[in-house]
Amino acid sequence: MLRISDARIDEFIGEDVPYVDLTCAVLGIGDEPGQMDYFTREGCVLAGTAVAARIMGKLGCDVVEARCDGERVEAGETFFRVAGRSGDLHAAWKVCLNVFDHLSAVATKTRAMVDAAHAVNPRCEVLTTRKSMPGAKDLLTEAVMAGGAFPHRLGLSETVLVFDHHLTFFGGFDAFVEQLPAVKARCIEKKLFVEADAERARVLARAGVDGIQVDKVPVDELAPLVRKLREIDPHLTLIAAGGVNPQNAGAYAATGVDGLATTAPFAAKPLDMSVRMRRA
Repeated sequence: MLRISDARIDEFIGEDVPYVDLTCAVLGIGDEPGQMDYFTREGCVLAGTAVAARIMGKLGCDVVEARCDGERVEAGETFFRVAGRSGDLHAAWKVCLNVFDHLSAVATKTRAMVDAAHAVNPRCEVLTTRKSMPGAKDLLTEAVMAGGAFPHRLGLSETVLVFDHHLTFFGGFDAFVEQLPAVKARCIEKKLFVEADAERARVLARAGVDGIQVDKVPVDELAPLVRKLREIDPHLTLIAAGGVNPQNAGAYAATGVDGLATTAPFAAKPLDMSVRMRRA
């Protein structure tokens, strides 16, 4: 399970309930006991239950029933049920609904890509990039993992991945290849990955990099390139990147790459979910 701090949970609540639920206070219904059910109008892969349960706990609500992150939920199904005072239920209502409908949408789109990739290449993983909405990396990471994918890079401190921008300051591609042994010697605990087009990928494979992120190479050109790169170095890790989405994930996976780097799940449209409340 992804670690999310108590302070972060408090932030989620504070965005929607900065001081008081004025409506419940005016109506005088805050202490009435009740139950609240979350349900979906669309079939989906569920995500956000762990976060929602912690929000409920912070607000004094008890989780009665809950499906698990990563489970498939059919349209019309109730997937999360809580009990508590009316004021607490209303405070939790929209915060948790926003968590569920956004994260489950991401998880559902992710699972579609994972299923498509694994159907033709079980060893090809879907990897989500760091091009996520600022301030939401923890939630989005939880969602993509619920959908069966893995984060490609959680930040610059995690992996060594060389882009053209780096080479601009290094002296160019040829200088990088020439100094590659020295560069590898400085990252002995990490794999050295480089993003490259088809032409440079062949040079890098011969030079001895650990992995290549092949950028924006069409599927019909990628398959023979993968075969060639495997001939050069059978142990080379290959990742396809650039324009990978649910419609072409299977085709890219079928080329024989080890992973698909994508931002597509982050653009998932929130699902149609809602709640029902009743007096206890």
